[in-house]
Parts: sequence; C-alpha cells; structure tokens
Amino acid sequence: MTVHYEADPAVIRSKTIAVIGYGSQGHAHALNLRDSGARVIVGLREGSASATDARAAGLEVVSPAEAASRADVVMLLVPDQHHKAVYEGSIREHLTPGKALAVGHGFSIHYDQIQPPEGVDVFLVAPKSPGHLVRRTYEEGRGVPCLVAIHQDATGSALDLALSYADAIGGTHAGVIETTFKDETETDLFGEQAVLCGGSEALIKAGFETLVEGGYPPELAYFECLHELKLIVDLYYEGGLERMNYSVSDTAEYGGHALGNRIVTPAVKAEMKKVLEEVQSGQFAREFIADQEAGAPRLKAMRESSEAHPIERIGRKLRGMMDWLRPTAASGDGASVPATPSA
Repeated sequence: MTVHYEADPAVIRSKTIAVIGYGSQGHAHALNLRDSGARVIVGLREGSASATDARAAGLEVVSPAEAASRADVVMLLVPDQHHKAVYEGSIREHLTPGKALAVGHGFSIHYDQIQPPEGVDVFLVAPKSPGHLVRRTYEEGRGVPCLVAIHQDATGSALDLALSYADAIGGTHAGVIETTFKDETETDLFGEQAVLCGGSEALIKAGFETLVEGGYPPELAYFECLHELKLIVDLYYEGGLERMNYSVSDTAEYGGHALGNRIVTPAVKAEMKKVLEEVQSGQFAREFIADQEAGAPRLKAMRESSEAHPIERIGRKLRGMMDWLRPTAASGDGASVPATPSA
C-alpha cells in the first residue's frame, strides 16, 4: 500500500475545478479547494436549495453544464443514482481531450453507469469521512484520510492531479492511500451494508427488542443498545479493538470475548460473504439503480418501516431531553445528521 503525505499544490491551483453538487461532500470540497487557492465553480441545477448557501459562502454558482464547459476538472459529487443523468445531460459533451472527470465514490464508473470518453483523465478522491468533518478538520489545520484511484490516465499526469486535489481538501495531513476504483467501490458498499449501516442498525434493533420483550423499560434498552454505542465506537476509532477492551470493565471485556461470537456466528459471516458476492457481481448495484429508476418504492418502504420502529419513538423522546445535541434538518429531534448531497 502506498500512502502519500505530500503533493504539489501548484498542480490543482493551475486548474479550474467544477464541483457538481453542494451537499455533504460537495460543500466541503468546494470550500477547501477555494481556501487552498484553487479556482472553483459550483454547478447546481436551477432552483437548487443549495445555491443560496454556496453563494453566501462566496462561491460562483452556475448550471452544471456551464460549470463543466468552463472547467479543467469536473468533480461529480451528486448522489450515486443521479450520476448518469447529470453526466449525460450536462457533462459529457464538455469533456474535451485534456480535461479530467473526478468522482468522490467509484460506483458510477465501476458499474458502467458512466463511460468517460478517451482523452480525459478519470480519477477518484474519496475522503473516509462525512463532508462536515472534511471541512471542519481542514479549518482546524488538519484533515481526514483520503483514497485516490486512477481509472483513466490520458495525460500521463492523472495521479499527480488526483494527489494535488486530495492535498487541497486536506487529505495529505492524514494520509492519501492509493487504491483502485474496484477496491474502493466494493469495500465501501460491503462496509455500509454488512457493518456500518445495515449490520449495526439490525444489531441495535435486535438488542433493543430482546430487552423490551424481556420486560425491561424501553428507555434503558435504548441507552444500552444505541446511545452508549457511540462511546464504544469512539474507543475503536482512537485505538482499535485493544483500546476498547482496555477501557471497559473486566466484566464487559470477558463477556465480549466469551459471548460475542454467539451473536455474530459463522452463519452471519456466511451471509456477509453472500453480500460481498452480490456487490462484486454488480447484483446490488443493478437492484439499487432499478429501484431508483422506478421511483425508489422499495427504499421508501424500508425507510418507513425503519422510522416506525419503537426504538425511534423512544429515541426521539430521549434525545429531546439532551440539549447538547445539535438539531437535525431531517427530523428536528436532536440527532445530528449530515446534509444529503444535492445537484
């Protein structure tokens, strides 16, 4: 594995960058690039709610098509399911030889939603963090780790450009790791489904339900199975599994070692392998895109089911009592949720 801690800032400063989208990642990339001395244009569709925020931050906002026509580097930071439509409708015709197309996640390139023309560089810069932390750590003089990958090196300098871009958003302060579009995309999707989002949510709900069905107050179940999880995750983040086990009580460490494998059994790991196979084969991508193209009926149904779970009702009540939590634009109940990327 190659990790970079420095790059030539002059490379990206010599370019005009169009950041398409101004959501969680888009706003962080645009502002960090601008503050690093690069020329930045934000491309947003007419009527975008993000346009006011971008202009208030001192950024120039134009249509995605105009931004792409004027830019040397086009960074596409709208949600994955919109990449194809935005690319086909606003970007493709403006990708003349010598320009570069960049993405913050390899989904649309890896699964052939977008097929860039010859003659342009195609690269990925993926911060391993939500956008608000990309911005905040940059303002603090630090950064978050980033992945870089090259899909197409038409100019022979795509890696230098990608590294300079990553440096300008703060990545070299924490380390920029070279990878491939395949590895970034497939590990990211697997992690989201099996551990970070799908796996953790299912585990939390199952634990909550087990305690409530056992006769315990839902408030205690919420604290034990959801609220305190942040404390454990912070320890993982700071020092790995060893740090967590060192920091908890001997009782907790013994129970974790002795009983954790009774929860995450070989059968669970076998299902994880099936999930990975579906990611690798493109089955998940096809299902996701088909659902989106149909108006997202399955996603909406699953979202409604999750929001109706009793843990959400009791959670809203308890978070309402925690005045140190910042409100969220999504629900206003006190949980902090990053904004959704928008075009």
